[in-house]
Amino acid sequence: MTVPPGSTIGILGGGQLGRMLAIAAANLGYRTHVYAPGMSGPASEVSSRWTHGAYDDAACVAAFATQVDVVTYEFENVDVAALSGLPGVRPSVKALEVAQDRVAEKSFVEAVGGRPAPFWPVGSLGDLKSAVKELAAPAILKTRRFGYDGKGQARIPDISRAEGAWGLIGKQPAVLEKMIGFDAEFSILLARGQDGSIVHWDAVTNRHKDGILDTSTVPPAGIVAEQASEAAALAERIANALGYIGVLACEFFASPEGPVFNEMAPRVHNSGHWTIEGSVTSQFENHIRAICGLPLGSTALTGNGAEMRNLIGHAIDEWPQILTDPTAHLHLYGKTGTKPGRKMGHVTRVS
Repeated sequence: MTVPPGSTIGILGGGQLGRMLAIAAANLGYRTHVYAPGMSGPASEVSSRWTHGAYDDAACVAAFATQVDVVTYEFENVDVAALSGLPGVRPSVKALEVAQDRVAEKSFVEAVGGRPAPFWPVGSLGDLKSAVKELAAPAILKTRRFGYDGKGQARIPDISRAEGAWGLIGKQPAVLEKMIGFDAEFSILLARGQDGSIVHWDAVTNRHKDGILDTSTVPPAGIVAEQASEAAALAERIANALGYIGVLACEFFASPEGPVFNEMAPRVHNSGHWTIEGSVTSQFENHIRAICGLPLGSTALTGNGAEMRNLIGHAIDEWPQILTDPTAHLHLYGKTGTKPGRKMGHVTRVS
């Protein structure tokens, strides 16, 4: 179903991803209506309307959906039950359901031929101790749901740390993953249209600090370049198996055994911000094109390569200096209340 320009796109979530989606939508002639728990946010400055409501308020979400022509989301921790049965949700509620639960996600990826790190579901301290013995430390314990940017995680170097790690994550249902050796972290971003057509961007090499993405660079080199095709093929199988519509991001470890699947995000992704200036069609525009039934745009590089760096916490104070560089593309999200670990903006340079 094609959603013509002039229609309204509903976006669940009002953060910086919603902001950049709204800008891309406006460039194609669409209005946007944001639904979020807060009274305002980065997307409020660029969207047509804003509805304040909880993600698990099914009645409020349903009322919101009647006011828009298609619904998408910039945040995967939205209550699935509130979206079930609503028409025009893209990507599908199934994709959201799989991505929200780390055990379901890894099991799904295994079923389509992917290779996640060895993992073990954990529901109790006893489960955790058994899992540590089975997988052999070191390992990392992650909550099954609602973890991002390093939150809800605890490393377990040996079994003596199991009880402390269990308390650190709040004694919630979790998954234990064996820590593996790898040479680099990278992501594959693709867009899948309503007709099943798929385009993907160059594999993105990612570097993290304190569990938060610091820089993303393209094109890939070395082991990432060697493993990109295999990883991209898996990402396509995941998208096709889900009947996916929109932008999908899959994160990988480049290991001696090949690409190891880490996690997926059923939405536009931080490691794709470079595409705004570094690609003919950004991830945000192609997401809008996909959910509205429009042809997908070219993902070719606009230069020889690009690097995106997140401005985290007080790094936003660098903005005057960044603007003295004529090659820098600065994006500030309009957030107030600087604090450690908070993404305040990003800067991209295209070579």
